[in-house]
Amino acid sequence: MDLKDYIASIPDYPQKGIVFRDISPLMADGDAYREATRQIVEYANKKQIDMVVGPEARGFIVGCPVAFELGVGFAPVRKPNKLPRATIDVEYEKEYGTDVLSIHKDAIQPGQRVLVTDDLLATGGTVKATIELVEKLGGIVVGCAFLIELEELHGRDKIQNYDILTLMDY
Repeated sequence: MDLKDYIASIPDYPQKGIVFRDISPLMADGDAYREATRQIVEYANKKQIDMVVGPEARGFIVGCPVAFELGVGFAPVRKPNKLPRATIDVEYEKEYGTDVLSIHKDAIQPGQRVLVTDDLLATGGTVKATIELVEKLGGIVVGCAFLIELEELHGRDKIQNYDILTLMDY
């Protein structure tokens, strides 16, 4: 199955000159969604994962079925003031300024082997911040898995010291 057949390319969205890669058709097709999840689970099984972590919101879409199939937990990374208990935060650079991500202080136990998931590896800022949160809690990031990588944005450079799986490259 060619998973690229289930990605919609939207030109000039959200602004002129950008081609938005929409994973909605992949998620809408049970076989394609299952196959993408299966490929990430196969990768994760080799890593002896204890926990899956993903940033909102599409990291949840990728990470939750993976965690379910692995029989491990999932820890969400969210924008500030979205998590109800004590958190740690990290500020990170985006294309047009800075942003903040948060995780519960007890989401990861020291020494846990963590897989970070998201739909897209673009500039790498969000995943780098997510990795920083995991490591602040003592977790060991043993892999990062993405449905799509936008190679021309060089996000891989920001996380080059980590093992990376991408299912599709553009």
